[in-house]
Amino acid sequence: MEINGTPVLDTFAEAFPIWLSRVIITAATPAWAYKAAVEATGFASSKIGCPCEAGIEQYLSPEETPDGRAGVSILICADKKNMKSNVAARISQCILPAPTASAFDGFSGATSRFHTRMHYFGDRYEERCMVGGRKCWKIPVMEGEYVGEERFGTVKGIAGGNFLVMGKDQPSALGGAEAAIKKITGMPGVITSFAGGIVASGSKVGCSNYRFPMPASTNHLLCPTLQKRIHGSLVPDRVASIYEIVLNGIDETAIKNAMRAGIRAATETGSVLYIGASNFDGKLGQYRFYLHELFR
Repeated sequence: MEINGTPVLDTFAEAFPIWLSRVIITAATPAWAYKAAVEATGFASSKIGCPCEAGIEQYLSPEETPDGRAGVSILICADKKNMKSNVAARISQCILPAPTASAFDGFSGATSRFHTRMHYFGDRYEERCMVGGRKCWKIPVMEGEYVGEERFGTVKGIAGGNFLVMGKDQPSALGGAEAAIKKITGMPGVITSFAGGIVASGSKVGCSNYRFPMPASTNHLLCPTLQKRIHGSLVPDRVASIYEIVLNGIDETAIKNAMRAGIRAATETGSVLYIGASNFDGKLGQYRFYLHELFR
């Protein structure tokens, strides 16, 4: 199969289940909402070594937020048992201190819910209030008042949807990956948690050659510099650089839509030799996203 003249390999992306919480961040200006969102999604590229995975989902108009201010929604992805601590930490340490920022629940219909206990920061000077029909807390701070929710929902989601952008050199492959991310950014229900949405060092499950345990190591079968040094390389001929786009989403439809849009955008650049995907023989998770089926 070819998309825009670029071969798409007959393979699939392997993904796994995860839990998601959505936090709506508002502020006096879109710029301050975005700055708070950037802080709140820091050190959250991969659960391999980060406490969670998180990213900016989309911008929100004043009509789409509880308090009628411009906003940004973020998705935080973690094991269910760790979701409360991750959401609470990122609100308390990244959103509460940000000028004019507030945090609201983005999954108000979720049946599974938890309390962040943010009002304790008020040291008994806090007060209950209502914002857009939601029960919130008003906390006195040096700026004036912080207003936000402290009860949040969490839902089942999917992590690890992916595709590979392969080029003759780094600029060619990176240009294709950048075009893919530009198209995916802002699509509802998905995030790309790595820097700029692009992964330069895709990994495999476990470690092959060291005896001490490691959760992940370099995906040697997809390293172009090892193509002629190892048995079973998956790097196609003429490919010298590969970038991975990894997606987390609220469901299979959201991930498929983002993969489809990103692949089309990457192949439209004319700089990409192949599109592929990462999978691990079922060691990572039960979800399968077959590349060819995306375009049938």
